[in-house]
Amino acid sequence: MENEEKKNPHKGGRPSKTDPAVHRYSISLTAEENARFLTHFEVSGMHVMAHFITACVFQKGVKTVRIDKATMDYYMRLTSFYSQFRAVGVNYNQVVKLLYQKFSEKKASAYLYKLEKQTIELAVLSKKIIQLTEEFEQKHLRKDS
Repeated sequence: MENEEKKNPHKGGRPSKTDPAVHRYSISLTAEENARFLTHFEVSGMHVMAHFITACVFQKGVKTVRIDKATMDYYMRLTSFYSQFRAVGVNYNQVVKLLYQKFSEKKASAYLYKLEKQTIELAVLSKKIIQLTEEFEQKHLRKDS
């Protein structure tokens, strides 16, 4: 019975760390300093306050993550629009096939002429979207360059 206790002194629990953090320090902040500290902590995006303080003390790089809601909204809508644009392209191909299958050559050509006019308008709109997106990127996304 005594031999079993000597072989396994720990009966359970978390394994001990090789280099545990045992030194603790305490600081006092004014209300204004605390508000600034909490703001910096929130902007950093870190989840553990102790890691944030350690990074600040030893001047490790503190990552700041800013999420611009307008940019995210624009991106989401542009992605949605792009998927709709692809759906139009798929439908376009299906319409052309059906026109030639179901109608005579003359009628199919007349409908295709109308479809071409709408396609030209869609191409102009597409170029305008690309231009607006490039302007948006230059003004809002590439501020650091």
